[in-house]
Amino acid sequence: MDLLPIRRAILSVTDKSGLAEFAGFLAGIGVELVSTGGTMKALQAAGLPVKQVSDVTGFPEILGGRVKTLHPKIHGGILCNKDLPEHLETLKQMDIVPIDLVCVNLYNFAGAVSRKLSLEQAVEEIDIGGPCMIRAAAKNYHSVLVVPSPEWYGPAMNDLKAHDMRSSLEFRQLMASRAFDATSRYDALITSYIRP
Repeated sequence: MDLLPIRRAILSVTDKSGLAEFAGFLAGIGVELVSTGGTMKALQAAGLPVKQVSDVTGFPEILGGRVKTLHPKIHGGILCNKDLPEHLETLKQMDIVPIDLVCVNLYNFAGAVSRKLSLEQAVEEIDIGGPCMIRAAAKNYHSVLVVPSPEWYGPAMNDLKAHDMRSSLEFRQLMASRAFDATSRYDALITSYIRP
């Protein structure tokens, strides 16, 4: 798919700089916003309509927030190849709505390192759901736009404006490469910290 219409976005960010503006832009073009925890509160505080992930999954957050987005109604929506009729039919049968944009940045593990937390405390700062969503969206960049950092909010809005509020394949591929770069650097930091 060359030009991807953006109808539904999931937003879950640690760094909330620029979030209200970006999400407000998306809401302004009719995009349904889905979110979690602190990000959802920030969007609500900005007066934006937002749906809670647990309302999408039909399953509450569990284990102190460790499990929120790890669910087929989220990952099926992200990993669906929109050019494959059998994928779209599976989503229809399973009552899963496609996700077109994944805006996620990761828990601040570098902050845990700088605060010299114990290993037991530091592991709680290891993001699981975020990297899963970022990697899923990056893998499926043909059908999903991933935005892995606030530095890309402006370029993402510009790309949408330039293409009648659709995301270009070239920009989605660029964002996929930046997403894999972000998760690989994140994993490298964790690796170096927990290595005995």
